[in-house]
Amino acid sequence: MRKQWVIYLGIAMLAGAIGGGLLAPAPVGAVAREIVELQQSVNQLIQGQQALQTQLTQNDAVEKTLIEQSLDSVNKLSGTMNSLQKSVQDLQANSGARLDSMSTQVQGVSDNLQELLARMGKLNQQLTDIQNSIQGIDSKLSTGAPGSSPTAMPGALPNAGATPGTLPSAPGGNSAAPYTPAATPAGSLPSADLLYSNGLRDLNGKKYDLATQEFQDYLKYYPGTELASNAEFYLGEIAYAQEDYSQAIEAYSKVIDNYPRSFKLAPAHLKKGLALVASGQKASGIRELRTVISKYPGTDEERRARAKLHDMGLTA
Repeated sequence: MRKQWVIYLGIAMLAGAIGGGLLAPAPVGAVAREIVELQQSVNQLIQGQQALQTQLTQNDAVEKTLIEQSLDSVNKLSGTMNSLQKSVQDLQANSGARLDSMSTQVQGVSDNLQELLARMGKLNQQLTDIQNSIQGIDSKLSTGAPGSSPTAMPGALPNAGATPGTLPSAPGGNSAAPYTPAATPAGSLPSADLLYSNGLRDLNGKKYDLATQEFQDYLKYYPGTELASNAEFYLGEIAYAQEDYSQAIEAYSKVIDNYPRSFKLAPAHLKKGLALVASGQKASGIRELRTVISKYPGTDEERRARAKLHDMGLTA
């Protein structure tokens, strides 16, 4: 287009010069010289236009090449981003499953540790009782109390669970009075430790009905023990596993309301929030999950609450 305009301009200038030469009373030689100069000028303009056109063509080619390279880079980057996004999604899914598995394992270890601590406390109390009994026997022996034996057999200690019998004969052939342990109530339940261990074992074995009965018996007969809050929490876990979310929410709420010093407070808040969301009470569940994040920072429960809110498209 520019070339045409330049040619038209040159032709117009040439025509004007010729017309001026014809109209002016100039000599013929001068007119011819001017015409030649004009032709040279026109040729120079045409050459300049051609050079400019060549340069523009080259620039267009370079720009086209750069644009194609940029498009290729953008396409590659887009593919990389898609692959990265898929990897992140897969990682989040796998991380959620691993977190659930690790959380279950950690809870089991924590429960076993608490149970061990409780048993150690009871064992220590039993040792103290035995020591007191031995000291009492030693005191009776030293004061020559009647009916006491110079050597007391371990099985004859009070409340030690020995079979009814008689103490060894005292010196001089006098027999000691028969020893009978304290009577136990008929149809007594297993000990708190045994009942709790059985419930935990049946829970892990997915024998939910049996585990529910055992934990309920534990709460009925041993409500003041350190593991009572755990038993209540596991009743909620059983209900949650069976998708009985209303019952699960009730059990988790009892842990939160009745056991303010329980190790299960953070898990109870988390699982209550998850149960509320699963039962359709999303607003309440979201509030509960945000409570976990604010009250228990840095814990596994806080990370799981954040992950759940992220899956729901929400922020903490």
